[in-house]
Amino acid sequence: MRTKMRIMGFNAEAVKPLNEEAAAELGAELLGEATIFATAGGCLVLEYWRQQTQRRRQDSERLAAWETLRVEVGRLGLALETLQAQAREAAPRAALDELRAALGPLQAELRDLRSRGGGGGGGGACRGPPPPPPQPGERDD
Repeated sequence: MRTKMRIMGFNAEAVKPLNEEAAAELGAELLGEATIFATAGGCLVLEYWRQQTQRRRQDSERLAAWETLRVEVGRLGLALETLQAQAREAAPRAALDELRAALGPLQAELRDLRSRGGGGGGGGACRGPPPPPPQPGERDD
């Protein structure tokens, strides 16, 4: 009771003693309020702890997803570089294969002309061995 009176701003010396029944009632009231206060404080602490745990879990999931995406982007970058290198190599090969395919019938025709004996007049334009085929990248001006 003295504590309550001090909190309310009264002089503690001027308070007369309480009978047992009133003191028990005030003690029970104080104990009930302290229990409610402690329970509410505990609930606040537990709720704060729960939210922090949830936030940490979400952050770790977000970081894991970010790391997964970063690794995937790196893997796709390497795959892209490999495909670009293959495309750069495939273009000259395709052109070379196309030239070889076009050259095949011409060589067959040339062999046929030689086997028939001279290749159709015109002052002996086809005497001697044929010149070597041009190398890839070499220009015939």
